[in-house]
Amino acid sequence: MEQASTEIQAPNPNPSRTLNDIPDEILVQILSLIPTLEAIHNSLVSRQWRSLWSRLPFLDFSYHLFPVNDAEPLPVTSHRFAEFVDRALILRPNSPIKTFRLSFIFYHYYTSHVDSWVRSAVTRFRARELDLDFFIDKEYHLRSEEDRAPRDKYDFPFSVLRNGCVESLRLTYVDLALPASMATVGMSSVRSMFLEDVDLTDQMWERLILGCPNLEDLELQNGGMDQNLRICSTSLKKLKFGYFYDCYYKNTVEIDCPNLVSLSFDCISFTQFRLKNASSLVEFHLNMVHLDKYYDSWSKAVKLLGSAPNVKCVNVQNWWFKLLTSKDSFPKTFTLHNLSLLELRTGYTQYDLVGMAAVLELCPNLETMILDYLHKIEVDESLPEAILNKPVRFNMPRLKQVKMLKFFGSEDENNFVTLLKKQGVVLQKITLFPIKVEGNSSHQYPPIVLCGNPRECEVTGSSPP
Repeated sequence: MEQASTEIQAPNPNPSRTLNDIPDEILVQILSLIPTLEAIHNSLVSRQWRSLWSRLPFLDFSYHLFPVNDAEPLPVTSHRFAEFVDRALILRPNSPIKTFRLSFIFYHYYTSHVDSWVRSAVTRFRARELDLDFFIDKEYHLRSEEDRAPRDKYDFPFSVLRNGCVESLRLTYVDLALPASMATVGMSSVRSMFLEDVDLTDQMWERLILGCPNLEDLELQNGGMDQNLRICSTSLKKLKFGYFYDCYYKNTVEIDCPNLVSLSFDCISFTQFRLKNASSLVEFHLNMVHLDKYYDSWSKAVKLLGSAPNVKCVNVQNWWFKLLTSKDSFPKTFTLHNLSLLELRTGYTQYDLVGMAAVLELCPNLETMILDYLHKIEVDESLPEAILNKPVRFNMPRLKQVKMLKFFGSEDENNFVTLLKKQGVVLQKITLFPIKVEGNSSHQYPPIVLCGNPRECEVTGSSPP
């Protein structure tokens, strides 16, 4: 009798596999990386894939990604887009999603469509993040003007959030239809809100904030107001204003938020700033276009720091040299005792060094200073020769490290580094981040670190070619 063979066949190292062999969970993760429109198109590759898009944790309907026929007018494309969104929402099961995002060119005759989409996002899909953008891009607004079609603002029905789970709300280019009883209804789920191009009266702003008792993060961009905007909230921790340029009106902003941690102003020109109950504030950011006509708003905003005794981090541009000649100077008691980190956008001219010395006098406990290059549209105003010719002395008894971002290697920058090394008492490290600009492009080089005894710093990096 022949002995039975005990040889075992080795598995084929290259079995024939197809995309259908990939687990659905992985395919859903892949489709989650792209907008809903593309996810649906990719789901048509295979019959097995066709339902995968309906399992995505988000819905992202982006008008600018929708196929456009250049020969058809804008309203026709908008109509096809609306039909696509209608169909997609009808076919999707009522399972919860994380995010519902919509960008669309809105006209009043699409009101019922958008109302239905928003209700579906909040009530059917229980979205936690709701992002509606009806501006999209300036290009689309120019096209609508060519088509002579008036642009309308969508009236966002704020009461739809009443029974929803929306925690993060982002609205761009809308009007808000606020319920009459905002205070009693309460949108308790909303914790973060971003509003851009939203015009409200001062009373409506107050009602809106009062109706969101758990709101922690609020950002207002390019919005409309009457004359006295008041932000009063015990829950708010982060507040940012952006692009409130309105120099023709007497506008006042008053902030009364006892638990506010971070406050930011980006390109604003309020006439008056008031800050109350700011003992919790630790971060302050201020960015202005460097034109002399905006210095007044800059100085008024900076003076708010006098009402924030515990601020630790300040990010501001270097306009401090003007304090030496301004009639409306800061109080002599103005000192940032708890400031440990200063981020300063600055140049390195004599004016800038004078300004830097002025702000360092106000920060006796500063430990870290980060310097970023400031592009100046206007030339600095002239200072008296007595100030310009006086040797610059930096008061920095606790300063341990300085970082110079966008280091071009100019004569002014090198003179500043030399000045730092001479006057640094406990300065341990100076880090330079070299950059070289050629035409419209720039190249970042590895950082150069000067460390050790500040008076005898040695280079531990390499300089750019």
